[in-house]
Amino acid sequence: MEKIAIVTSTRAEFGLLSPVIIALRAYESNDLKVELLVTGTHLSNEYGLTKDEIEHSGLRIDKEIYVSVNSKQETDISRNQADVLIKFTEVFCKEQYSGVVILGDRYEMLAVAIAAGNTQIPIFHLCGGDTTEGAADEWIRHSISKMSYLHFVTNQESYRRVLQMGENPGRIFNYGSTSIDNILHSATMSKWEALESIELSECRYAIGTYHPVTLESRDVEKKIREFLEAVKNFPEIEFIVTKSNADIGGMCINNLLDLAEKEIGNLHVFSSLGMVRYLSLMRHAEFVIGNSSSGIIEAPTFGIPTVNIGDRQRGRLQTGSIINCESDRQSISVAIRKALDEEFRMLCKNVKNPYGDGRAASRIAEKIVETVEGKQISLKKKFYDLDVSNNGSCLNEWTLEEKC
Repeated sequence: MEKIAIVTSTRAEFGLLSPVIIALRAYESNDLKVELLVTGTHLSNEYGLTKDEIEHSGLRIDKEIYVSVNSKQETDISRNQADVLIKFTEVFCKEQYSGVVILGDRYEMLAVAIAAGNTQIPIFHLCGGDTTEGAADEWIRHSISKMSYLHFVTNQESYRRVLQMGENPGRIFNYGSTSIDNILHSATMSKWEALESIELSECRYAIGTYHPVTLESRDVEKKIREFLEAVKNFPEIEFIVTKSNADIGGMCINNLLDLAEKEIGNLHVFSSLGMVRYLSLMRHAEFVIGNSSSGIIEAPTFGIPTVNIGDRQRGRLQTGSIINCESDRQSISVAIRKALDEEFRMLCKNVKNPYGDGRAASRIAEKIVETVEGKQISLKKKFYDLDVSNNGSCLNEWTLEEKC
């Protein structure tokens, strides 16, 4: 029997993986099993025990792998990675999967990728080639790409970056982002239903998340206080904020949010909202705010503005509906006023999302199953060299397109 593992450690990445899990399990048979391995903050009460959301979605959990999720300082992250590396190596040695599906750029996923490499299991990587210059995710994501066998990128710019890393174009596939699949199929609640589910009545609201910028983690308390001061400037808007992830500084942000919620009447803080409720709330929001990738990738599909704070998402492919601003209260406030401007809001309704057509998951699943069942995977990777000219610059765009 062939077995494919899918690993999820956080609520955000599970949301992106869920359509792939469903699409892959459509191929399950006596000869193929698709196992969901749940770990990280999913199993932590402190981060909302989001394993419950997975169970509520009806998706089968095959293994729960408990690891440390402390994130107060750098040594915590390294200990977490060591824990993941050892425990996943043990699981991979025992199960001998035909492939493992990994999404993105989390530090836990880097350890999972190393465990897969050490046990000679091919990696099928989603969301490689993206850039987030303000976060350690940048080098983690590119490192996982170099370890991976199949690459499922979300846009043409990311395709070219993975190609520049020396990866074979025959194993790089631009099928778009699964977040668009989710938007088309999961944002099903009405505004009234979504608000009632979090005990709010009809109102104008914004939704968002503020994660630590891992390369600027020492300024996290100052940045979140500036954000909260900006929130106070707009009492006519309710701010629905989900808590941060388990990066360094995340716990500090979450503690500050909990304290602020008691003092700021228009701030509402949640450990997790679940994918259906989160996307439904986003659909009806005045704007998205914070520094999560959902404001860059998902919000444009709904035709609403995004106030993107700071450098965490710098480098990602963006549409005209994104308002980039600095992390101080004045810059954030100016950006919010622009997001509420009717002329700008009309512009946002007409943007085209460059992250796909909502059919990524089915294409990804088909390619993974085809690859696994073909039984011709070789982990002896050859570096794919591009021709270069003009003192080391890549060939012009026309030539690159011709080669691909």
